Amino acid sequence: MSTAPSSIPPPSFDVAPELPDGVERRLPPEYPLWKPWMAWAGLVAAFAGALMGALVIGAIGAAAGSSFANPSPAVSISATIVQDLSFVGAALLFASLAARPLPEQFGLRPTRLWPAVGWMAAAFAAFYAFTLVWVSILGANPDDTKLPDELGVNDSTFALLAVAFLVAVVAPMAEEFFFRGFFFGALRNWKGPLPAAILTGLVFGAIHVGSAEAAFLLPLAFFGFTLCLLRERTGSLYPGIALHCANNSLAFGVSQHWGWQILALLACALGIISLVMLAVRARWTPVPAPAG
Repeated sequence: MSTAPSSIPPPSFDVAPELPDGVERRLPPEYPLWKPWMAWAGLVAAFAGALMGALVIGAIGAAAGSSFANPSPAVSISATIVQDLSFVGAALLFASLAARPLPEQFGLRPTRLWPAVGWMAAAFAAFYAFTLVWVSILGANPDDTKLPDELGVNDSTFALLAVAFLVAVVAPMAEEFFFRGFFFGALRNWKGPLPAAILTGLVFGAIHVGSAEAAFLLPLAFFGFTLCLLRERTGSLYPGIALHCANNSLAFGVSQHWGWQILALLACALGIISLVMLAVRARWTPVPAPAG
């Protein structure tokens, strides 16, 4: 047997290898076979689904005594939840056009705890510093009460708890799944992670036009950008979901002039998110085929 070194170069995962016809392509989870156009099509489909859902819920609310011009808190909260679910559905729909989607492709996989905590702290510090500089340049004081007020947070205790759940639990999971799990994942196959992170951040900021003050849109875009880098550095979506949850819990609590309740909201939200993520992994992870 010859022991001469082989002239065949070592394999590289930087570029997907060409395989013979009829052979299934198996790439690492970091490289889902998503095309960049799927990101934009998924975004349009998500908003279309959200619009249709809002119209249906608005019509039901109108029949119950609400109005399209001034919807009740129940209608507003329900429409917002449908919007978040539309993002999740659109991501799954367009990801399935390439192949059966796997949880790892969206970043739903474990990562090392303390490095992830370090990157989360760095991402939040960068976002906070950017926001302080931006606000000082504008001489503005962005108001974080716009969305809670629009959802009727002051109308009742039930509305307050429902909005807190929406902001701290539903939004972080749905938005991270779509934007950092799918949208960023599809765009990074085009020009690489940095341009994909910039584009994802800009789109993330833009979708908050109706729910955030104009002065706060660029900081939100920067936050979306840092969440993409967090996803890239840790290889997991979980740190981004946790950081998104922490930021939203803090912003919501401050808007309601809370103190210790902020920590209580964060603890409860992270607990619920953990249970949901465990259930998703348990139900979604494919069962290995038996050997032989």
